[in-house]
Amino acid sequence: MADYISDVRKYDAKADEAVVGKIVKHLGIALRNKDSSLVSCTDPEELKRVHDKWCAKKLGVDGAKANAAIDATCKAMSADKSKSRVTFYYLVAKDLGKLGSL
Repeated sequence: MADYISDVRKYDAKADEAVVGKIVKHLGIALRNKDSSLVSCTDPEELKRVHDKWCAKKLGVDGAKANAAIDATCKAMSADKSKSRVTFYYLVAKDLGKLGSL
């Protein structure tokens, strides 16, 4: 858990550990595999999965607003070669104003 919160805090110094914990719990088994624990901003299928499974299904935000949050997160994390799925999901939820609903 400490690794996840420290990575998120590179982008949001005031990140709530409880919220990060909820994202970790939501992702569950996906975090055990290195490939599925990361997000690739260059893979359209991956970004569609983030849109459909995280934004639309979990956060209740679809369409252009969700895509804009995903794009903004890709830009924010562009210097990070290995984009943690936990951090990525946190930043997308923050951009959409949905951290409180997790």
